Amino acid sequence: MWELFTHPSNIVFSISLSLMLMFAALECILLLLGGGSQHMFEQFLPDDPLHPEISPDHPPGVFSKVFDWLYLGRLPLFIWLIIFLTSYGLSGLLIQGIFERLTSQLFSVWLISPACLFLCMPVVRFLAKAASKLLPEDETSAIHSDELIGRTATIILGDARVNSPAQARVQDQYGQTHYVLVEPESNQTLNQGQDVVLTQKTKNGFQAIEL
Repeated sequence: MWELFTHPSNIVFSISLSLMLMFAALECILLLLGGGSQHMFEQFLPDDPLHPEISPDHPPGVFSKVFDWLYLGRLPLFIWLIIFLTSYGLSGLLIQGIFERLTSQLFSVWLISPACLFLCMPVVRFLAKAASKLLPEDETSAIHSDELIGRTATIILGDARVNSPAQARVQDQYGQTHYVLVEPESNQTLNQGQDVVLTQKTKNGFQAIEL
């Protein structure tokens, strides 16, 4: 087993499991000191990782859908990394072990490493989904963009008209600021500097009414 772990063809999986053990040791040390590593890792995610802030230069795309499918953002990033590193490392060693038993050979590291990256994703999603149900909901302040409906926003760039949105600033229940596109519900103009209430989602942002 140790030979399989240290074989050059499995170096990526060995590093993955080693990092997982290092993170676990770090978490134990920080917990003993009265803290945790969650916030240290969360800084690498946007305020709303599942539903990024909408702007003309950054429309929602395939990455948002991938993050959503992988439950990235629905639980602390630290825990998600532990799940990913463990799933990736163990799946790679398991496949290599079975292949070696059948053929007395190992897959090339250049072949098996990217292959396992995709093969382990269903396992990562399953474990992340299970973990998200076990953790308290207040473990993370990430929100769905639907939760902004009903909140007051201020138009900060341009005048909003039907089919011609303007950029607005709104704060969620955690005090985090989001920048979204808004347009009026009816045939009217919402002027820059005006406070509005977000009423419903649109393809590119929100509809709003005057406050």
